[in-house]
Amino acid sequence: MSKKSINEKKYKDRLQEIREKLGENYDAIFREILTDQGPIQIIFLDSISDSTYISEYIISPIVAQEKISHDIEIIKNKVLTANNVGDVKDMDAILLHILSGDIIVLFSFIEAVIYCSARQYSSRAIEEPPSEVVIKGPREGLTENITENMSLIRKKIRNRDLKFERIIIGEESNTTVLLVYIEGKAPQHLVAYIKRRLKNLNNRFLFEVNFIEEELKCKKTPFDTIGYTEKPDVVASKISEGRVAILANSSPFALTAPHFFLEEIHMADDYYLNKYPQNYFRIIRWVALLISLLLPGLYLALTTYHFSLIPSIFVFRLAVLRAGVPFPTFIEVVIMMFFFQLLREAGIRLPQAIGPAISIVGALILGDAAIRSGMASEITVLVVALSAISLFLIPKLYGAVSIWTNIIMIFSALLGLPGFFIGFIVFCTHIASLDSCDYPYLYPLGTLKNLNFKDTFIRDDLKKISKNIVKGDEQE
Repeated sequence: MSKKSINEKKYKDRLQEIREKLGENYDAIFREILTDQGPIQIIFLDSISDSTYISEYIISPIVAQEKISHDIEIIKNKVLTANNVGDVKDMDAILLHILSGDIIVLFSFIEAVIYCSARQYSSRAIEEPPSEVVIKGPREGLTENITENMSLIRKKIRNRDLKFERIIIGEESNTTVLLVYIEGKAPQHLVAYIKRRLKNLNNRFLFEVNFIEEELKCKKTPFDTIGYTEKPDVVASKISEGRVAILANSSPFALTAPHFFLEEIHMADDYYLNKYPQNYFRIIRWVALLISLLLPGLYLALTTYHFSLIPSIFVFRLAVLRAGVPFPTFIEVVIMMFFFQLLREAGIRLPQAIGPAISIVGALILGDAAIRSGMASEITVLVVALSAISLFLIPKLYGAVSIWTNIIMIFSALLGLPGFFIGFIVFCTHIASLDSCDYPYLYPLGTLKNLNFKDTFIRDDLKKISKNIVKGDEQE
């Protein structure tokens, strides 16, 4: 059999197999071009490829040739004017390129198969992230388009050592995931650790970065030991500290690792506004954390077991307020906390235009109705409301602190103040036992490891925070 016949047979077999895989798809386009040497097949998905680009830079140059060369290198370098052209080795690679928005070119007279990049994904405009609104600072937010997210980060970090490493995850979804870091600043063991964990991720589908977060985070904890953000300026600042960011196609969130407990109190406004009032507000957020975590448990312990520690005048007032309430204090607090959490969830799930208004009005009516009906006392409503409002100051810790508040309440209801202190010690022990990609979650407390993370309890001058001194694989 001649070489020409072998090439024609391979061409027909490949074309038949591709048609079997993609033939039922409405957006699958098979464009045949007849030449003096034989037919050439252009294959792409119209929904994710740029048809105008294909016509101008791939089809038109081929049609314009009076005689097509048998040399594939001449075709790639002198005929096709597309930006990105490469070889494809097997059928799996052919299908992956087509499903990624590339164009596959089959030749009936040449054994080689090539692809041309012409991807065009639909995406929304770059806008301010609704979950991270700032008073002063950049308004740009990440989108579901991974290429746009790359450009937003590169616009902020013009560094030749900035690396975007591509990994394909998902046996059936074939999702593009990017590891983003600055070579020389990110510790080598950190990059190697994340790469190893990602390559061991055996998911059939990956549609959101939460799939990756669950693989990297510390198990069996309500705390987020992997950071996430929608703001490219936050991603850029984390990368400049020596961390690794993870971007996934079709997700507007970027993961950052390692992530530490102290950062849950930090807000983006801290770095764009005057540091003195922002440090004051940061201290208020620390106080809010303690109030939301400890106040209900302390209230239960004192009013259930330790009346002698409460001023006598306040004890009489408390007895008057609780007169007629049919439930024990513990049940009373649990019911009111449950009602407030219902209102919060309702406010989140309702349309944004009416959600906040409904939750505020609902809280006022609910508190007043609970007091008038005798279901709860005024002091209990005050304690629960203060704890709930304090949680709004630390939104990223809402879920974890809510759970631990209930745990400390149970200890306090069973054992009084000893139980309260036991619950708090258990909480401290729990967060001290967590790690984030081999870094302690409470970093920089209690560890000799170094990272370019210089912003701890209060914010220092930006000049001092941004100083990075690199020594080998560890950083100071």
